[in-house]
Amino acid sequence: MNFLATWKIVVATLAMLAGSCWAVNEFDQVDGPNVRVMRHEDGSRTIFLRSPDNRTMTKKTFNANGALSLLTIYRMDSNGNPLGCKIMDGTKTELFKVSYGYRKSDGLLVEERMFDSRVRRLNPENGSEMPVQRVIYLYDAQGKRSAPIALNLLPGRTFEEVYGSAGSAYERNPFDDEAKPANPNARPLKR
Repeated sequence: MNFLATWKIVVATLAMLAGSCWAVNEFDQVDGPNVRVMRHEDGSRTIFLRSPDNRTMTKKTFNANGALSLLTIYRMDSNGNPLGCKIMDGTKTELFKVSYGYRKSDGLLVEERMFDSRVRRLNPENGSEMPVQRVIYLYDAQGKRSAPIALNLLPGRTFEEVYGSAGSAYERNPFDDEAKPANPNARPLKR
């Protein structure tokens, strides 16, 4: 066989092996305080990447075969609460944009509004953009959040069928390692 042809085959093989090793290492590599990896029971994995200034968080969901299936990019405020996010499919086509609303008195998340990025839907009454889904959160006296109330404003498939959960807000920040008390005004029990 020709030396030049053999050399090309060897280089191409090494390049393919290096590329597959990089994809595997993306799951196994935890880069300090700015990366979290979650492994799910069905074999899929989720990687959370946080910017050093805590202003953006990227959530990449990979299926069991290792292919990117969902990409969500959150914009955060100075306290680490999401202000908005963009949800994209595995080919990085933007599907939805989401805005989050907080109660002024205590800063708790009360509503998220999801807008379709591909088709702009206008309210016929006032011409403003209409969300395709609203998710409302209620809280009890202790500040514990109830199950979300999802209002789907379009006929057809539900957001849960498309996205896999009732809302895009995460239950617990994957980068928040500190345990918080249930009630910040609670006093320890006397013995």
